[in-house]
Amino acid sequence: MAQVMVKPGEGIDAALRRFKKQTLESGILKEARAHEHYEKPSDKRRREAAARLRKILKAKRQAESREGRF
Repeated sequence: MAQVMVKPGEGIDAALRRFKKQTLESGILKEARAHEHYEKPSDKRRREAAARLRKILKAKRQAESREGRF
């Protein structure tokens, strides 16, 4: 769990900003959204496979653009 101790003289806005940054870095919100609804194992595999494919295609596009520069 993310905790932020408010320093003396620190505004609530600054403390809230630090808290949001901590939760983002720790992945708490991402995990909570993933558990918001049940996802069938087959749907999870399909989603992860699509993400892998997107990553591969992105790497290919970047490699092709680097080759064209010379």
